[in-house]
Amino acid sequence: MDNVKIAYIGGGSKGWAWKFMADLALEESFSGEVRLYDINFEAAKTNEIIGNRISEQKDAKSKWRYRAVKEIGEALDGADFVIISILPGTLDEMEVDVHLPEKYGIYQAVGDTPGPGGVIRSLRTIPIYIEFAEAIKKYAPSAWVINYTNPMALCVRTLYVTFPKVKAIGCCHEVFKIPKILSLMLKEKEGINADPSEIKQNVLGINHFTWVDKISYKNKDLLPVYGEFAEKYYEEGFEEEKDRWKRDYFASANRVKFDLYRRYKLIAAAGDRHLAEFFPANWYLENPERVREWKFSLTPVSFRREQAKELYEMSQKLAKGEMEFPIKPSGEVGVQIMKALLGLSDFITNVNYPNVGQMDNVPQDVIVETNVYITRDSIRPIYAGKLPNDVNSWVLRHIMNQEMILEAVLNKDLELAFRAFYNDPIVESKLDFDTARKLFKEMIEGTKRYLPKYFGGEKD
Repeated sequence: MDNVKIAYIGGGSKGWAWKFMADLALEESFSGEVRLYDINFEAAKTNEIIGNRISEQKDAKSKWRYRAVKEIGEALDGADFVIISILPGTLDEMEVDVHLPEKYGIYQAVGDTPGPGGVIRSLRTIPIYIEFAEAIKKYAPSAWVINYTNPMALCVRTLYVTFPKVKAIGCCHEVFKIPKILSLMLKEKEGINADPSEIKQNVLGINHFTWVDKISYKNKDLLPVYGEFAEKYYEEGFEEEKDRWKRDYFASANRVKFDLYRRYKLIAAAGDRHLAEFFPANWYLENPERVREWKFSLTPVSFRREQAKELYEMSQKLAKGEMEFPIKPSGEVGVQIMKALLGLSDFITNVNYPNVGQMDNVPQDVIVETNVYITRDSIRPIYAGKLPNDVNSWVLRHIMNQEMILEAVLNKDLELAFRAFYNDPIVESKLDFDTARKLFKEMIEGTKRYLPKYFGGEKD
């Protein structure tokens, strides 16, 4: 196939977009055009140059044409696929999400899904996704939509509520880490060199709060193997590169995962930074010292600012031809998903998708993360079963909170948004009702540039 049309919303992305471009260049079975749309047109124009340069490299197996566009309709018109990867607001708003709650003793490792930061980020993001859904309905109603933006579940849920016939999924790489960890465990324990792709797992839960209740390599059940390692390495942690968590904000020693296995006898299938935010603050996020005991990091926005500066400088060098972006697999599966949807292969992977019965004991239509079977123009959820009641009670609480946040935006109800804010386990475990309301008001004020007017913001 040589005429596939991709609309990239957030096409001025630095780093993430380049990895996607490299993945496309490595896939030889299809090619076509990528239209880059971004509210920062100059960033999209720079990526147009970078994308075309990547496509021209000698290692590229397929040729893609990249074109920056100024209107979302021009990007979407006739698209086969829509990729969405945006930052809702700026790093100034992220600073409010992550660091303003610290004034009240609340610490967050990420701040983009649950927690006070996740709630406020959701209030900024949902109105944007309502607009995206309306534009997709108008210009590309048959396109497959692949979302990478957080809060993942609410982004995808908003697309379906606004445009029920949308064909949308959410992709997250967190779950892919579990087969990698198990392959390392197998090598240490039994000398088996297992390719992570050969390790099969049953996935169920919600994004960043996903669980594995069955996992195997060939005919070997790996859940007991994981349990042995959880006990053995509970105190010191387990890493491929020892103490990497001390110098890498995105790394951990997996102690939170091991603790959750000891509690629930299941594998928690996300990074420790994310998992910690779904529970009361005194479990893992009581204070920075407690976080270090659990051997993961609080990711400061100052680091992201420095990273953004470095990526901008890199983008200028790439556009000027002063350096080449290496064409190598990113570890993401978006291109493999597109290949399967085009009918060029079959593929099984985990995605975020409406619950149509693949997960028991949670409401229909809410966004869950399970395995799916993907083939030509079709995504079929694979039955995942149900979580134990104690784990499911946590999952349900966060699902209900997400539903409450969405309802608050759709009904323009700021009071309902606050109720969701206070119902979050981190907030409720740390603050009394009146103090939580004070923090909520301060966070709303701090991010009002990107909030709609009905929430006291400045956006029409």
